[in-house]
Order: sequence, then structure tokens, then C-alpha cells
Amino acid sequence: MLSRLVLAALLPLVAGCATVTRGTTSHVSFTSSPSGAEMRTSTGLSCITPCDLEIPRRQEFTAVFTHGGERREVRVTTRVAGEGAAGLAGNVLIGGLIGAAVDVSTGATLEHVPNPVHVSFTPAADAAPVADAAPAADARPAQAPATAPGS
Repeated sequence: MLSRLVLAALLPLVAGCATVTRGTTSHVSFTSSPSGAEMRTSTGLSCITPCDLEIPRRQEFTAVFTHGGERREVRVTTRVAGEGAAGLAGNVLIGGLIGAAVDVSTGATLEHVPNPVHVSFTPAADAAPVADAAPAADARPAQAPATAPGS
């Protein structure tokens, strides 16, 4: 019985706050316009958009979308999240270095960026072809007609 009480008292010192409150995985959403694109990650996960996958917080990856013969790639990285930093600060104040080390090693302080991951296979409606947007090489600016003095 005493060993259980000691274990319960020591548990907050060895468990990371962010690891406990945020977990070591996160849900990453994948969308495309139009929907129905096949998405594959560089880690081997795949789904058809729109979809959500549970991915370890520490894991950075590339998402490859294919639709109608077109391909788009998005690099997904990690950064320290506001909530993760708060959990890490809680460890420094309450849990000490062991809790902080647990949070950092598990990636619990991190979030995936961008999230959601979105690609568009639809051309923008207002995009004009480059040839139409550029002036002709021999075009000159319009000038006002010359008027005779006193007219």
C-alpha cells in the first residue's frame, strides 16, 4: 500500500504535463478542391480527401495529392504550440526537468503546420493567361492629340 502511495506521489514528477494533456499524436486534416484527391504521406499513410489522420506530433512529412493526372506536394513541419509551451512551463514549475524532458522527447509540445493541409486542383477563376496580360512588344502608350495654340 505504501509503495502505491509513493508511486502516486512521484507520478507528477516523471510524467510530462503536455504529454498528459495533449498526447503524443495529433489529428491532421487533408482537403482538396475539388474533393476526392488521393493523398499519400511520405510515411506511408494514405486517404481520399477530405480526411483526417492521426500522426505522431514529432513526425514531419510530405503530403502528396493526386487528382485527374495532376500532382501537388505540401511539406508539413512541426513547431512548438502555444498549449505545448504552457505544458512545458508547467513542468519547469511543478514537474522539474524530468517532466520537461518527457514532453520534449515525446513531441507533446509540438503541432503540425499547416493543419489543415489543403491543395487546389481548380484554376483560379480570375487568373488570366500570361499572353493576354502582357502588352504587345510594339505597343506604345496612348498620347493625347496635339492641339494648335489658341484653339
